[in-house]
Amino acid sequence: MTGITTHVLDAALGRPATGVRVRLERADGGVLGEAHTDDQGRVRDFGPAALHTGTHRLVFATGEYFAAGDRSTFYPEIVVTFSVTAADEHHHVPLLLSPYAYSTYRGS
Repeated sequence: MTGITTHVLDAALGRPATGVRVRLERADGGVLGEAHTDDQGRVRDFGPAALHTGTHRLVFATGEYFAAGDRSTFYPEIVVTFSVTAADEHHHVPLLLSPYAYSTYRGS
């Protein structure tokens, strides 16, 4: 299993957000992986089997996603910065998305 996964739900449409480009970065901006959400809005594998302790970011290309559906958005990109304190744990970072709001939390 990969060290991190994500799940993006489009709250405005009430369904998974398919095709969202998501980039996993270290705090210094180094890219660890990039993927697109699948038909269930999930990225199940960014590549790294585990994340090193420290600060990381998930960068969601929400502007591209909304433009593909001919919708506008206030947030063309959403960056979720999080801390890894235990490298051996799995990290799941869901994103609940709409054109003018978003929320996130640490999932399981």
